[in-house]
Amino acid sequence: MSVTYILYLSIISGFFPVISALYNYRNLDKTLKIVAGFLLISVLFDSGFEIASHYHVTNNFPAIHLFIVLTLVFFAAIYYTAFFSPLLKKATLILSILAFMLLIFNLIFNEGIWEYPSMSNTVLSVLLIFFSLVYFYQILTRQEFIHIEKQGLFWINAGVLFYYSVNIFLFMLFRRIINSHQEDYYIIHNVTNIIANVLFTVGILCKPQLQKTT
Repeated sequence: MSVTYILYLSIISGFFPVISALYNYRNLDKTLKIVAGFLLISVLFDSGFEIASHYHVTNNFPAIHLFIVLTLVFFAAIYYTAFFSPLLKKATLILSILAFMLLIFNLIFNEGIWEYPSMSNTVLSVLLIFFSLVYFYQILTRQEFIHIEKQGLFWINAGVLFYYSVNIFLFMLFRRIINSHQEDYYIIHNVTNIIANVLFTVGILCKPQLQKTT
C-alpha cells in the first residue's frame, strides 16, 4: 500500500466524523459540539495542506504552527467542560495557559515560524495525553452507573490518547526520522490519524445516555 494511497485515506477519514456531527448534531451536548468544531477545522487544514502541495507550496510549517495553537485552544475548552471537579477545571486552564506560552516562545525564539514545530507538537502531545488519562480516571471512578462505551466523549478521548501517544515520538524525533525514514513517518502518522478519526466518528454518533446514581 503506497504512502500516497494512505495519505488520501487519512484525509478522507477526516470527513467521516464531520459528516456524522452534521447528522447527529441535535444529540450533541456542549462538549461534543466543541469537538465537532475542532474536527471541522482539522479536516479543513488537512485538505488545505494537500491542495497546497499540488500548487507546489514547499513550506506549510506556519500553518502547522497555527493548527497546533488552535488544537490547544479547542481541547482546553473540551476538557474544561468535560471535567466535573472545579480543581481539574482550574488545572486545565493553568496548564493550557502555560502550554500556550511555551508554544509562543517556541514560535518566536526557538524553532521559528518557518521550521517544523517539533517542540510545540511535543508539548501539545504531553498535555493532551495527560488530560485524556485524567478524563479516563474521572469516568472510571464516578459514583454513577454508566455504560462508558455508550458515552460519546469516551470514544473521543480514546482517539486523542491513541493519536498523541503514538505520534509523540514522531514529533519529538521529527528531524531525525524525516531524513532517513520519511516514508515510515508518514505511514505511521496517517494510519494513526485514520484510526483516531474512526474513534471520533463512533463518539460523535453516540446518543445521550441516562445515568443512574449507585
